[in-house]
Amino acid sequence: MSDAATGALWLVGDIGATNARFGLVSPAGDVAASHTFACADFATIGDALRAFFADLGDRARPRIGALAIAAAVTGDHIVMTNHPWSFSVSALRDELGFDRLIAINDFTAVALAVPRLTPADRTAIGGGEPVAGRPIAVLGPGSGLGASGLIPSGSTWTALTAEGGHATMPPITERENAVLTEMRRRFDHVSAERCLSGPGLVNLYNSLAAIDGVPSAGYTAAQITDPEMAVTDPLCGEATGMFCAMLGTVAGNLALTLGAHGGLYIAGGIVPRLGARFAESAFRERFEAKGRLRAYLAAIPTYVITHKLPAFLGCAAALAAP
Repeated sequence: MSDAATGALWLVGDIGATNARFGLVSPAGDVAASHTFACADFATIGDALRAFFADLGDRARPRIGALAIAAAVTGDHIVMTNHPWSFSVSALRDELGFDRLIAINDFTAVALAVPRLTPADRTAIGGGEPVAGRPIAVLGPGSGLGASGLIPSGSTWTALTAEGGHATMPPITERENAVLTEMRRRFDHVSAERCLSGPGLVNLYNSLAAIDGVPSAGYTAAQITDPEMAVTDPLCGEATGMFCAMLGTVAGNLALTLGAHGGLYIAGGIVPRLGARFAESAFRERFEAKGRLRAYLAAIPTYVITHKLPAFLGCAAALAAP
């Protein structure tokens, strides 16, 4: 009898550089439990998982699971990009006593979640209408910058596992060019992630301060994007605005590359918190600003994912796949 028929629950995880979120979901993706742990509190991912199971108490432990992780997943051995954790998937499976455990890139999971989202799980930014059966692009700034896509394959979808966040960041304005020039003094490669992430916001702010010859206030990303900070320190507002505009440029590039007439979806922890400021920013203008291809981009809708745990949905979809 299948798990769906018996009511069995699956382990799912969304592991980034800062937080590890673990949960229990039904095969349909209904979340039955969710706990968040600070990655820095645990030496290994196994230790974090044991803490999650301890929090479940007497609840039956799952025997099947999927972990969405901020890392390049190319085989059994996983090394996180922005955190010291590394592990063998098969060894972790045996350590936990699981029958099946898989690991997928975190933005592969977000891409797999898109077909399971409802209209209430997303907010449209700008115009355009999705075309059924066409590729979908996914992008998301958080502790890093994730990128993926969905390619139609008959009646199902194939999710891409890629590292598009590490593509080179292009400047569009003179001010952006000055910022990237300043950043090149510190980094051997200024990728999109160096600008479009939590640490990227700090990089943008510090670079603007250096260009203007003023001392950096040492703000965190949360402080930089705080609307009240923009009043007391205009560089915070400029850094946030530049972040949104640069994200539009990178999103437009990804949509062009994939031919994403099914839409472009933005996930991650930063953009949803910007709320109306993101909709009012230069994001959509820069998304469409591709010269002769402006009309092509104008027809592609862009959405902010507002579902709190899209990677959980994607993990469930990966486990349910034949």
